[in-house]
Amino acid sequence: MNRRWLLLILALAVTLAQAPAAARDKPAARIRDITVTELPKEARATLLLIKKGGPFPYPKDGIVFGNFERQLPPQPRGYYHEYTVPTPGSHDRGARRIVNGRVGEYYYTSDHYKTFRRIRE
Repeated sequence: MNRRWLLLILALAVTLAQAPAAARDKPAARIRDITVTELPKEARATLLLIKKGGPFPYPKDGIVFGNFERQLPPQPRGYYHEYTVPTPGSHDRGARRIVNGRVGEYYYTSDHYKTFRRIRE
């Protein structure tokens, strides 16, 4: 009986150890493009602030975006950073963000990381 439990626990441990690797290997969703002119005016203003280096209105602007939802192409931690796009009428940061990558790519989400659109200039 003890040997069975040991084998079961070992099999479970191996399965759990492999699970994060499987999640890391999940391909990013197909990302459609959006042009700057199609962005809401608040997103266009945020994009300009990012390119100028600030100042940013929210303390969390510029923090590392973890890409935990795996919607963007996989990159090492610290590659992506996120910025708040103000939402008129919202009493908090709202759901809209621009995420930028280290080599200058920009992504817009209006639904708090569920979907992204790559910003084309």
